Amino acid sequence: MTAQLTAAASRYVNRKVRALKGTTNGGWQPRTWQLYHAVPEVRFAATYMANGMAGATLYAARRADDGTIEPAPDTHRASEIVQQIAGGPDGQSKMLGAFGKHLTVPGEGWIVVRPNADVLSPEVPEDGHDWRVLSTKEVSQKSGKLTAEIDGEEIEIPPGDEETLDPDSPVALRVWEPDPEQSIEADSPVRASIDLLEELLLLNAAVKAIARSRLTGRGILLVPKGVRFPTRPGQGEAEDDLIEVLMMIAETAIREPESAAATVPIVLEVPADSISDFKLLTFESTFDELALKLREEAIKRFATGLEMPAELLLGMGDTNHWGAWMLTSEAIRMGIEPKLQTVCHALTQQWLRPLLQAENIDDWHRWLVWYDTAGLRVRTNRSETALQAYDRGVISAEALRRETGFEESDAPTPEEQEARKPKTPNDQQQDQDQGQGEGEDAPRPKPDLPVDETQEEPDTLPASARPVPSAGLLAAADGLIWGALSSAGDKLIRTPACPRSERARAREIQAAALHTEIRVEPGQVEQFRLLDGAWSRVPEIAKRYDLDPACLTAALDAYARELIAAGIEHDYDHVPAVLTSCVGLAA
Repeated sequence: MTAQLTAAASRYVNRKVRALKGTTNGGWQPRTWQLYHAVPEVRFAATYMANGMAGATLYAARRADDGTIEPAPDTHRASEIVQQIAGGPDGQSKMLGAFGKHLTVPGEGWIVVRPNADVLSPEVPEDGHDWRVLSTKEVSQKSGKLTAEIDGEEIEIPPGDEETLDPDSPVALRVWEPDPEQSIEADSPVRASIDLLEELLLLNAAVKAIARSRLTGRGILLVPKGVRFPTRPGQGEAEDDLIEVLMMIAETAIREPESAAATVPIVLEVPADSISDFKLLTFESTFDELALKLREEAIKRFATGLEMPAELLLGMGDTNHWGAWMLTSEAIRMGIEPKLQTVCHALTQQWLRPLLQAENIDDWHRWLVWYDTAGLRVRTNRSETALQAYDRGVISAEALRRETGFEESDAPTPEEQEARKPKTPNDQQQDQDQGQGEGEDAPRPKPDLPVDETQEEPDTLPASARPVPSAGLLAAADGLIWGALSSAGDKLIRTPACPRSERARAREIQAAALHTEIRVEPGQVEQFRLLDGAWSRVPEIAKRYDLDPACLTAALDAYARELIAAGIEHDYDHVPAVLTSCVGLAA
């Protein structure tokens, strides 16, 4: 990439940077980073977003006239520019992961791009560029110029005026979640929870104090007979003041939590006429239990304020694997993908399009940086789904081995396949005759085993006793699948998988069967969102037939995806097998 192109991006960015003067982000953003380091729940939420975004991939795309996003050809200049972002896929993964935390905590981050000839980074080609993701604390504005702190060194980023522009100067890209009230300022879910998290820190301190309190934990044991305080070694018969005794015991308990002072109550003797029996005097407070409840409530409120399902922070509990898959999918759709769109928008507006415009690309405004999250949507039940699809003849043995984690070298040899074929009665008789003809040394056939005459019920039901989906459920599921495939077909026509020259012919094909005519890769089902919104009625159907809605959604979705990816038409006879796992779970 030439210095002139870098300068083009720099001019665009610095015009925008001037608008940052007077923003008030600095008041609350440092506090969000303090909470990130002090509250484990904040760190977990930010790290979850970071790990999710790091699993996405960036690519160059073009927005068509109908609004769809089409991947750019590999030979197009836009693809070349996007491939060079952050030095390639590895650097892009780290960059996206860093913004997962920046956009969750302070809602803002910076990218500083410098020619590697000045940096001499061993991880980047000498004629390439060094990309750094910096926090708001590492970037400051002074006298109309940005100053970035990189590896302890302050780097000045000058304004992009054409008269004074240095083509080799660094470029700064600001990436932020706009505040809905004042878009130039940043916003984040942690910002809205600052007061709540402050309360959580106070409750944590209260619980910590309760745990450390010697008096609250063990109390004082009152014993009849004359009043006498415990004495220390070497003190003789002298008695300590009660306050001194309590302070000494408390200090010992805190310093040595496993000592006797921390586990045994203080013993005091009092006149027999004062108490009739041993009595344990405690200093417990009703606030002790209340503090724990308030802390749990504060954590729940923080979890509901995040841009991901609260169960991911609070724990899955009794959620089964179908529900866990749905929660993960929801986190990708509602939390991770919107942040990816924020990063892609910044890279498009502040990097890609200015460079394309500087090269005089006619339709520079149509090209954009986009993302692919297909790799994040690997379902936990994919192996089971692959086995079921293979049994129905939907996928090949090669696909089955791939989805269950085996290599092609694990495939059986032709001899092994022949040996595993079921033998006919004629084959068995032939083997028996051959064994008898080999003499007395030949292995004799095994005798018939005795019949099991036990009166106990078997642990498992015979195949005929397994739950069978009702006719109504089969019809409802068939309608849902047909509707999902029809919706997917309507969307498929408007995607790059269907060339414009073929769209007229494609409209004459039944929408539910269009995937059998147009090749769709497994990842494109998610990329083109072919099944988005297809299962909105599943909870209603599941409730009607007393099924787990998460299980039913996952089963139907997995079946539809396999059909589309394999290019196979839906068959009503497959529906009972699709529903078997959910019906069995309900039974």
